[in-house]
Order: sequence, then C-alpha cells, then structure tokens
Amino acid sequence: MISVTDDDRRRALNSDQPLVSVVIPAFNASTYIERTLRSAMRQTYTALEIIVVNDGSTDDTAKLVEQTAMSDSRINLLSTPNRGVAAARNTGIEASSGRFVAFLDADDLWHPTKIEKQVNALKRLSSRWVAVYALHYVINEDDEIIRPGSSDVARGYIYARHLNLKYIGNGSALLVRRDVALKIGGFDSSYAAAGIGGCEDLDFELKLAARYFIEVVPERLVGYRKHPGSMSSNHLRMGKSALEVVRRSLAANPVLPRYVIGSAIDATRKYAFWEFRQARRAYLSLVTILPILRSDPQFVVRLLLEKSLRLMQYLRPASVIAIGEDSLRMNSVKFDDQVVPSFLDCPSETPRFRRHLVRLAAVDASLNSLLHPEWKRL
Repeated sequence: MISVTDDDRRRALNSDQPLVSVVIPAFNASTYIERTLRSAMRQTYTALEIIVVNDGSTDDTAKLVEQTAMSDSRINLLSTPNRGVAAARNTGIEASSGRFVAFLDADDLWHPTKIEKQVNALKRLSSRWVAVYALHYVINEDDEIIRPGSSDVARGYIYARHLNLKYIGNGSALLVRRDVALKIGGFDSSYAAAGIGGCEDLDFELKLAARYFIEVVPERLVGYRKHPGSMSSNHLRMGKSALEVVRRSLAANPVLPRYVIGSAIDATRKYAFWEFRQARRAYLSLVTILPILRSDPQFVVRLLLEKSLRLMQYLRPASVIAIGEDSLRMNSVKFDDQVVPSFLDCPSETPRFRRHLVRLAAVDASLNSLLHPEWKRL
C-alpha cells in the first residue's frame, strides 16, 4: 500500500485552494489506469489527493498505480477485496480528506481544466448547492472521440427532470461536497449484491437531486470510454439496474405527481429496452416495449423506421461502407490535453419535448417550494 506522506498531506491541506479528493475505483484496470491517472495528475487545479481503490484486481492494476505514485506523492493506493464499484467509491470517500470529492472511473479521462472549472463554479454558490457536473464525449479504446454525449443540461433543483433525462450521464462527471456525500449514505452497494450493479451513480445522483441544488459546467470535460470490458457493456445488467434505481427513487419520494412518475418510468423503460435489445434478450425487450407502445406509440414507429434504414445500410456495397469507415478513422480526434473542450450545443427539441420539459421544470419549482420553502430563490 502507498500513502502520501504527512508533509505532503499538510501542504495540500494548507493550500489556498480547497482540497479535492479524486476517488478512482479500479478492478482489473491495467489497460487504462495509467492514462486515467495521468489525466488526474495533469489537472490545472493542483490541490488534489488521488485515491485509487484497488477493488480486488487480479491483474497488474496495483503494480501500475504504485509505479505511477513514485512520480506523484498525491496518489494513494488502497487495496480491498472485490466488493463492487459502490463499495470501492465509499472506501475512497471515507479515506478522503478533501472538502470536495470527484469521482473518476479507472478507464475514463478528464480534460486538464475539469476540476478547476467545477470548483470555481461551486465556490461562488451557497451551501445548498452541493454538486456540479460536466458534459462528456464518448471515447474508444484508443482515446478517440466517437461522438458527443447528451447536450441536455439543467441546474438548481432538478430532481423531476433528472429522473426523466438523467443529465449527468456517467460516474466521472460529478464533483460533490464530501460532507453531503457522507450525509446521504454514499453509494448503495446492494445493487451489486443483487447482481444488478451498474447504475449506482444514477442512484447517488437522484439522492442528491431530491434534497439539494446541483450546478453544471456546460462543457465537454470528460472522456467517457466505451469498450467491451466496461461495466456499461453488460447491457442486461445495465437495463435491470436502471429500472430498479428509478423504482427505488420513486418509492422514496411519494410526493411526486403522477405525471412525473409515469414519464420517469416510461423514459427508463426506453433506456432498458435498448439495453435488453443489445443484450439480445428478446423476451425482456418485448416485455419492456409493450407498455411503451401504449404510452408512446410514436417511439415504436421511429424504431421501425430506424430499423428499415439500418437494413438499407446493410445492403449497401461493402466497398462504400469500407470507404466511410476509413474516412471516419482518418478524421478521428483524440481526447487528450490538446483537445479544446466543447461548449454546450443547442439540443434539437420538438414542441412536444419542450412542453414536457416546461412541465417537469414546474414540478421541480413546486417540489423545491414544498421541501425547502426558504430556498425559493436560486
């Protein structure tokens, strides 16, 4: 085990900047852990402690972290039996010393300005604002940007909207006040125990959103990696996990109006449908799509149209497809220190979606007034 020295810790704590604890849960992460650590070490915000929780890895993860720590005393390695990502994050939170905690998955990357921009955003707000998230790019195994993540954002009291739109999107986008992370009980490890781990970050976010205000830095400062070995690649588990997270959140907040409950269930079913479909679970896909057909028949129509378009693409000559793939590869951009963080794109919104969003925002305003009458003003 490696730990920072007392002198190093004192220097960090005595800095003019509030200390940020970076918590990196790592299970068999040897392929990406060095790149992930470099993205944390190269932050323009330097008052960091970087806590890697080796969650029972059987590969070289611990060895690589130890080697990297030799060049940066801010890195601290903790090793535990394999208990899942939620328990690993909780271990990191409990061992941390920072005013803020930022979570970074062991295969993801940060833009160098990510923590600086998040701390600056939160420092100028009152204590009712407890967390701040950033947008992301989806990247591949070679750090190349595949596509931008969602452009949807909201700030303030966003519980009803977050239930529906799930703004934060991944576990590496959030920075939170440490005392609040502990107050809400950290991450729920019961999902992993039940074999449906994967959406513990959404569970944590919803607990925050139900009680506090959340800020956003509307720039793409996270590289969220998609690869066959990632947790999100287990589509069956992700679909089941999302459904259970939203079910528990709705049960814990019975004051929600029927409209929010119905739309949140519908949105989560759509997500779960895509996950079950990618997992090739025909029965689960069918069971999930039937209630969607009743609530939103247009979704099914769009699904059929998209399937027809994919079939047409499949029938295109192979040479045309190959040329297109080569062109994409040649024009690829890596998510690294040189990439300019993209600001918020204006998402395309249908009139129906705008009405839906306005209705959800009105519910959030009403819930905020009900739960926190002293917080009526942002």
